[in-house]
Amino acid sequence: MSDTHVPSRVFPRARQDAETANAGISTPQTENPSYRLAFQDMDFLLREDLRPVRFQLELLKPELILAEANIASTFVMYGSARIPEPAKAKALLELAQGDEAIRIAKSLVAKSKYYDVAYELAQLASAFPRDEEGKRHFVVCSGGGPSIMEAANRGAAEAGHESIGLNIVLPHEQAPNPYVTPALSMQFHYFALRKMHFLLHARALAAFPGGFGTFDELFELLTLIQTGKIKPIPVLLFGREFWNRVVNFEALVEEGVISARDLNIFTFVETAEEAWAVVKAFYRDEPKAASAA
Repeated sequence: MSDTHVPSRVFPRARQDAETANAGISTPQTENPSYRLAFQDMDFLLREDLRPVRFQLELLKPELILAEANIASTFVMYGSARIPEPAKAKALLELAQGDEAIRIAKSLVAKSKYYDVAYELAQLASAFPRDEEGKRHFVVCSGGGPSIMEAANRGAAEAGHESIGLNIVLPHEQAPNPYVTPALSMQFHYFALRKMHFLLHARALAAFPGGFGTFDELFELLTLIQTGKIKPIPVLLFGREFWNRVVNFEALVEEGVISARDLNIFTFVETAEEAWAVVKAFYRDEPKAASAA
């Protein structure tokens, strides 16, 4: 029996059947949309009734991509798409006209330092070694857009490491920043699924100054940790002055709508080195947390 070969499969692969179907004979029956293979029928896949299937596909595809790339955990970085790098921020200030435009430009100049900080933090995180199974940890993950997100991907890329970009389809034309690793650049239709993928593998998260999008993503994580839906991870808020100005965390405690201990969910930091030290200290106490599924 040593020369006996048992085939690994007897059914053709989906790709084979798809190619066969496309090369079929043209008749009134075969040209009708009802004859298309279900997985090749875009009109069918985009029906309102198929939303649950699209949810499943959008959940599954990124998971497979990350698994095939040997990525076990990520370091997620949130932040405004409107905070440019320092040189560009200064150029915008020079072009600003009118008191309100000048005021905003000056504010962006003051926050543009976080572009450099995100860049530095990405380089520190990207240098984390693979584990004994060859899995990668703290792989930089951003929303794939400009500004702070670009800085994160750029820091990883210019240190010779791959990084992830989770983009979202928006009404206005936009594209991933050029520093996202192409094979790890993914696009989402559903905000909910995108936010889930931000957190499924996150073992540390940095939130830089940002607007509605940053708030949405950050406060979902704070809620998940507060309610015990996920285990705590290091949550780093860059810019104490900014965050305390736009969110009165202490007032939430005073009003009784959160507990004082909830303020321990996050840590204010200012520099990349300070943030990375917080992450290392956290996992020094919980050495298996970074690889926990």
